Amino acid sequence: MARARAGDERAFRGLVEAHARPLFQLCFRITRDAALAEDAVQEAFYKAWRGLAGYDGRAAFSTWLHRIAVNAALEQLRRDARHRQDANATLAAADEDEGADVLAALPDDAPDPEARASGVQIGLRIDRQMQRLSPSERAAFVLRHWEGEPLERIAETLGMNTGQCKQAIFRAVRKLRDALETLR
Repeated sequence: MARARAGDERAFRGLVEAHARPLFQLCFRITRDAALAEDAVQEAFYKAWRGLAGYDGRAAFSTWLHRIAVNAALEQLRRDARHRQDANATLAAADEDEGADVLAALPDDAPDPEARASGVQIGLRIDRQMQRLSPSERAAFVLRHWEGEPLERIAETLGMNTGQCKQAIFRAVRKLRDALETLR
């Protein structure tokens, strides 16, 4: 860490290699788009490199980098608003084609081919619903339920107070639950 802070590119490369995969997974969960996630990770590492001298060590490096990556992922979503609108229009059209009873008779036992296909459909439905969440709802949900972050850290990362953070997570859970209700 000290060598990277002093400008040693090789040392920083080691930090990149150690953190790239988890950051990509985090950014992908927030953006739901591999290209946006890759861009967010690159931007996060660029910002980290530029801001490394200002890193004060109060938080773990991974926590500091994590915050930068979350903000970079949210920024990618903002920049790509047109992409999101197109995706939502496509999803709305898919919903119309899909009909209401597509997943009505899901088997819940052995993973036979039909069950596997249903699992894929459930995954697609979750993925679509994640796309429909607002960026702040998605980020808060991912940080809480995938990353296991405490509310205080999520609030700090997203620039919210704890109450706003709880509300964003609550709305995300409610929307996901509503989307999956027909599968019961």
